[in-house]
Amino acid sequence: MPNTVTGTRTGEASPDAVPRRRWWSGWPDWSACLAVVWSALYGAAALYWALGGDGYPFERVHEDRSSGSILEPSRAEAVAPVLALFCALGVVAGVLMLKNLGTGRVRKALLAYGWAAGIALTLLIPDYSLLGLLAFSPALIVFVFTGVPGPQDLGDIMYWHRGNLMIVFVGGLLWVAATLAYQRRTNGQCVYCGRAPHAPGRWTDAARLRTWGRRAVWLAVLSTLPYDITRIAWYFGWPLGITDEFLKEMQDTPSMLELGLALGVVSTLGSLLTHGLIARWGEVWPRWVWWRKGRTIHPATAVVPAGFVAVVLIPGGLMAVRGFELTSWGETGPAILWAVWGVALGAATYLYYLRRRAVCRSCGQG
Repeated sequence: MPNTVTGTRTGEASPDAVPRRRWWSGWPDWSACLAVVWSALYGAAALYWALGGDGYPFERVHEDRSSGSILEPSRAEAVAPVLALFCALGVVAGVLMLKNLGTGRVRKALLAYGWAAGIALTLLIPDYSLLGLLAFSPALIVFVFTGVPGPQDLGDIMYWHRGNLMIVFVGGLLWVAATLAYQRRTNGQCVYCGRAPHAPGRWTDAARLRTWGRRAVWLAVLSTLPYDITRIAWYFGWPLGITDEFLKEMQDTPSMLELGLALGVVSTLGSLLTHGLIARWGEVWPRWVWWRKGRTIHPATAVVPAGFVAVVLIPGGLMAVRGFELTSWGETGPAILWAVWGVALGAATYLYYLRRRAVCRSCGQG
């Protein structure tokens, strides 16, 4: 039956209709606004700490409630004013980005601040906490309902110094997104897909993307092996990279070796899943996912979790660099390669995205 308003039959889409964009697809529009809000709120907290307020999250505390951040331990009167100034500059930079202002040196300064803020807040200041919470997330969900076994509670896992690093990490992600959107706008690229009008497609060749993606995947897989091998060796009583005394200490601590073995198994499973970025089962649901088998996998199903894991791996690897000791290389040495794993996984994920991205709803390219 014809629709008198659109001129089409009932149930048919108008040829001029624009597909509705999901809210997360509009990240170029709202990321800068949220980055400004984050900078204003965290800057206000930093000013409060600078004036002697309680709760400064980088002060020296008991080892059980500390973090591995590069800012800890530090004094509030020394660091908090710098954080407040840093956030104040962020508010100004974010407002200018929102209005698409800035040319020449001003634009370069805004991009420099945005990328520096994103990298520092996402990769340099945090520690391994997000990676640990990600690995133990199934157990933590159970603990919410059952409580933590033993004398501990959830407060012993999610304490303020660790929670603050998560807030910092979120701020870094917002600044990366806001800066990327601003850079695309001022470069004349499509802000949603990054394609430039009439640009030569150097990265659109599927064979080239798959070749480089395969190399990145294998680098990511190889970088996990030292961690997996050492943890499995400890479980079976071989002190690979550690002293006999430290192995005996772990053997005498209930569930310590089992925990290390579980982390090694999780790491191995993660490296196996990485193969999906170059395999057919990373594009079409395989038979063992019987409720979805044969259907095309939406790129975001792989890109979002793989990208998040890649980002949280790097701070853990950088933290291991700071704690490395040659005499006990097995403790932190293999974890240093988490940074390599994160970079390689990030590259493989980006190449997978380039290979599978569809026609852009905004610019129509692809």
